[in-house]
Amino acid sequence: MTANGPQALKGVRVLDLSRVLAGPWSTQILGDLGADVIKVERPPSERHRGGDDTRGWGPPFLKDSDGADTHEAAYYLGTNRNKRSLTIDIGTERGQDLVRQLVAGCDIFVENYKVGDMARYGLDAERLLAINPKLIYCSITGFGQTGPYRERAGYDYAIQAMGGLMSITGERDDLPGGGPQKVGVAVADLFTGMYSTVAILAALRHRDQTGEGQVIDMALLDAQIAMLANLGANYLVTGVAPRRAGNAHQNIVPYQVFEVADGYLILAVGNDSQFAKFCAVAGVPELAADPRFVRNSERVRSRDVLVPMLARVMKERSKADWLAALEAAKVPCGPINDLAEAFADPHVQARGMAVEMPHPLAGSLKLVASPLKMSATPVSYRRPPPLLGEHSDEILAEFGIDAEQRSLLRKAGVV
Repeated sequence: MTANGPQALKGVRVLDLSRVLAGPWSTQILGDLGADVIKVERPPSERHRGGDDTRGWGPPFLKDSDGADTHEAAYYLGTNRNKRSLTIDIGTERGQDLVRQLVAGCDIFVENYKVGDMARYGLDAERLLAINPKLIYCSITGFGQTGPYRERAGYDYAIQAMGGLMSITGERDDLPGGGPQKVGVAVADLFTGMYSTVAILAALRHRDQTGEGQVIDMALLDAQIAMLANLGANYLVTGVAPRRAGNAHQNIVPYQVFEVADGYLILAVGNDSQFAKFCAVAGVPELAADPRFVRNSERVRSRDVLVPMLARVMKERSKADWLAALEAAKVPCGPINDLAEAFADPHVQARGMAVEMPHPLAGSLKLVASPLKMSATPVSYRRPPPLLGEHSDEILAEFGIDAEQRSLLRKAGVV
């Protein structure tokens, strides 16, 4: 995973007009795979500091080499490596002309503006594909380009609520702390970004086979509904909406958090054989032979009887004792780590899930690494998250815009 070597998407150029999380998450994945991602951002002005809004979403902010805060928020840094930053004011006619000029030399166009905004700027799919019929145009919005909600702004938090995720996340309503709960990270944004990447790669495959570009219409609400997975299937099969189950699993028992003598751990018994092994380790082999608990389907039906029995047993031993014994018996389990403990875990470190990159302000910068492990075309870390407009001259020169023209564009506030 170095800056050198073969890259799966080398030679693919992405014009990225997305901001905040879903779009930048997708384009960062493309950049990790070798694509040249040009991040188009708003230039600084008297009314706006410029750039992706997440640059200012802190603290925490990156510290410079003297230990002082920079203007680069950790939020922004986590989603924008392997990109080059170009500032363009797309609200101006010259800025719009400039984007259209760049589109002619790009393979992929990604935007996450509200429905209709790109058409107002003359940058909608129909007009851009007329310029470059091989273009893959990916639009990411809250609700998609069709349907009664298409003009609404979409935010992850609202999507988690509307899409049913908060109805199945959190403690049971009849227990202390029960009630709706969002997930700890913006999963609707992140899943939409990943689904967008999948769609873009499929469209690239089609384009390479046929020479034909296409339009991709991605919606946060669609992705949120899709990621309900087995719980969505549960509802469609039964017509009964699943409810919150806290840290328990809706379809598997025992599969939840248990309190032990000195803390908590998770037990994730996924099949009947593992349940028998667990019972042997726990010193209650008779439970594995009990007709109420032999099969998972029966354990789910008898959850309210079985779980209190197991809870009493689990409190008798320490966390370290349980983890060692269960892991030796190959019963899935684990500690509940905070992020410091997770990144310090020797296995996480062995898998290289933190990466250090040089940075012009801080000297070096640690980022969460890509989870993609590929033998022939490994992920590469070529560029740290760019400073605002850091590559404007470089990029514009590549598209034939000379120094005099760039100077005029800058004086006019276009770049």
